[in-house]
Amino acid sequence: MAQTRILLGVIGRPHGVRGLVRVVSYADDPASLVAYGPLSDDKGRRLRLAWRGDGIAAVTLLSDAGPVAVADRDAAAALVNTRLYVERDRLPPPDEDEYYVTDLIGLAAEDEAGRPLGRIRAVHDYGAGVSLEIAADGAPPLLVPFTRAAVPSVDLAAGHVRVHPPRVLAATEDAPTDAATVSLAEDAA
Repeated sequence: MAQTRILLGVIGRPHGVRGLVRVVSYADDPASLVAYGPLSDDKGRRLRLAWRGDGIAAVTLLSDAGPVAVADRDAAAALVNTRLYVERDRLPPPDEDEYYVTDLIGLAAEDEAGRPLGRIRAVHDYGAGVSLEIAADGAPPLLVPFTRAAVPSVDLAAGHVRVHPPRVLAATEDAPTDAATVSLAEDAA
């Protein structure tokens, strides 16, 4: 079942003493956080951002009683680590071969022969490229680069991805426990 809200950013530390905050945007275009209209947080509160500089925003909390601007550093500090969501139906559909992260989490991962490898537990992007973390019961997690070579097929409707697992380095059994030696593991096929 598709999530109804998509995480688009997180409020960071305060900037100055007048209620401004740093905002980390997960959108391709940070301006879209304003363009999509009111955002919501994990508690269901509605917020509106107004950019004041590169990654710096003013926040207004929206409620039935009316809007309340975050006007001082203490109020801004109370918002640190607030996740910012937008309703999925306000977002454009992803382009071909693009996916919302939330759509990948939980998909079954299978090797090219259809054998189960586990489920996608997380999607990581540390700057050098996106990786899928695949977890199976009782096995250490497998990190796979999210490239066409390593993940040749994604089928959201069927609920799975096909993965060409990378060759794995395994510690040699006869090596001392503090040794850094590794050997190339044999293929499972």
